[in-house]
Amino acid sequence: MTLTIAPRVRTLVLLLLAAACALLAGAGPASAHAAVTGSDPGQGAVVDKAPARISLTFSEQVAMSDDSLRVLDPEGKRVDTGKPSNVSGTTYAVPLHSGLPDGTYTVAYQVVSADSHPVAGAYTFSIGAPSKTSVSVSGESADDGVVGWLYGFGRYVSYAGFIVMAGGAAFVLACWQRGSGVRPVQRFVVSGWVALTASTLALLLLRGSFTGSGKVSDIFDLSLLGQVLQTKSGAALVSRLLLLAAAALFIAVLFGAYDKREDAQEKRDLTFGLSVGGVVVAAGLAASWAMSEHASVGLQAGIAMPVDVLHLLAVAAWLGGLGALLVALYRAPADTPVDRTAVRRFSQIAFGSVLTLIATGTYQSWRQLGSWSAFTDTRYGQLLLAKIGLVVVMVGVAWISRRWTGRLAEAAPVEAAAVRKKERVGAGAEPAGDVATTDAGDTDAPAAGESDLDTDTDTASPSASASASAEHPGTEERAAQLARQQAARDAARRKRMRDADPNRFGLRRSVLAEAGIAVVLLAVTTVLTQTEPGRTEQEAKAASSSSASASADTGASGALTLNMPFDTGGEDGKGIVTIDLDPARVGDNEMHVFVERPNGRAFDIPEVKVEFTLEAKDIGPLPVVPDHIATGHWSANGVQIPMAGDWQVDVTVRTSDIDEVTVSKNAQIG
Repeated sequence: MTLTIAPRVRTLVLLLLAAACALLAGAGPASAHAAVTGSDPGQGAVVDKAPARISLTFSEQVAMSDDSLRVLDPEGKRVDTGKPSNVSGTTYAVPLHSGLPDGTYTVAYQVVSADSHPVAGAYTFSIGAPSKTSVSVSGESADDGVVGWLYGFGRYVSYAGFIVMAGGAAFVLACWQRGSGVRPVQRFVVSGWVALTASTLALLLLRGSFTGSGKVSDIFDLSLLGQVLQTKSGAALVSRLLLLAAAALFIAVLFGAYDKREDAQEKRDLTFGLSVGGVVVAAGLAASWAMSEHASVGLQAGIAMPVDVLHLLAVAAWLGGLGALLVALYRAPADTPVDRTAVRRFSQIAFGSVLTLIATGTYQSWRQLGSWSAFTDTRYGQLLLAKIGLVVVMVGVAWISRRWTGRLAEAAPVEAAAVRKKERVGAGAEPAGDVATTDAGDTDAPAAGESDLDTDTDTASPSASASASAEHPGTEERAAQLARQQAARDAARRKRMRDADPNRFGLRRSVLAEAGIAVVLLAVTTVLTQTEPGRTEQEAKAASSSSASASADTGASGALTLNMPFDTGGEDGKGIVTIDLDPARVGDNEMHVFVERPNGRAFDIPEVKVEFTLEAKDIGPLPVVPDHIATGHWSANGVQIPMAGDWQVDVTVRTSDIDEVTVSKNAQIG
């Protein structure tokens, strides 16, 4: 039986989907989770001598290809030689041709961060003096937005498909325990599997173009697909497809053999087996996101990944179950409506899911933001505030749904009356006006309007039926047609009486409102996963501002200031080390070392060491061990610079007994 949803409901759903698409439209390839925290030469810098190499420092480890770092002269010709390499920590460099002429050069970079998101950009520096350049610094092609939007939409569909499939199956197994008896819910779960499978295949095809050229024409490039399969993201997508094969088997059993079980003990055993298998498959699918995105890198990754899996499972149980409940309330046949027990069970599961989401979401927020100011100062924090607001509103609507559920439990709803058969073979007749009130799950009562002809046909002998058919051709067909028409009228009457119950009507409306909010909430969450975390964004801003304020020679005094972000990889292992060398000339120099946290506060660490190397003359490394003066401040006098040139300054910082890293920067001294 097909039930047409009211036009206002269709309009609401379309508006919510439009809002979701509008949110996703802003999530393109430029949304990145690694940020450039330093460069040498710096952005807009003017150097006297052509550097031997260009280096970029990122906020985290990145993956590079042969063309990830390109340096272009004013005419747009490449002047870099060789492949980019990791020189120290999160710093990557590419060598340049020697003897480059004066002019403005463009550095373009396109890498993939550790959490699978592309980072692209460009900046300029000049040798001798600035000049005109024919190179655009946008770093994007005309098709970047199209591929980025498609990839973002594919991610949204994959999240939605997982939630619908996992949450809908959990609703059937834990709450309603009806399988093939109600086709709309079955179609709902299967549609989630189809959406997740199709979107995963699409993401595999889009991935190469998304992290590379951004061109639509490269989507079906098989060579790019081969490269994608060798990456962490590609492996996660392939693993997801393999798990979806297991999920297909689970769905087939859930809506097949499970529903056909008559023995109570067999059904309990099968329920247990399906529950264990379903949780394993769902957790594996959730892990395909957790192990390749935000949770897999950064602070406490070993804890963050299982927390992320638990978060996704709780989202699926709540929102996916909510969708299944909505389908059951609106699309279930009148003779098998969702009963009060199923609604009450789902209410309990949803309450537990919300508690789990609060706990895991709080941890994730602390991990990705790092400070209260990041809530308002970063895009990630602003989106997170919007998500929290939507969750609060949704929980409020869910509380209203729980009230309707309580009312359903207190008083049985008025259901459609079914008139029993007037006569049965071997049973006494019932009065014509005898009306039996049935519960929502009572399927033994016959449909109203069954005629004596139906009974006669059912109980007559085959020879009698053949004789009647011979004497009156078409009698059986006519009787069957009348029976179908009467059954349709009875079903419509039962539906009207069911929908007339104010408690059930209120529950349907509140659940519909919850589902509408969930659509927008899922869109915000998808954009959030493609946005640079607040902690990283603030660290990048701090490093950039420090580098801009004092990144080179200060002029008259001849003093040199170098700023180098570092990350030792341990807990509380990120910061910025600043080297002040005065007067930065041949002979004796005074050196000060300052170590700060990303928020600008002084940072005391166990050890700091500095080395100077002049590779062109094969001098060094010349070690310097400064003395600790104050919190985050070290100093050394009489630092000897024997010769003028392009010196490499290496600073080794140790933040714990085992966490240590060396960062480097080149500087003209003397």
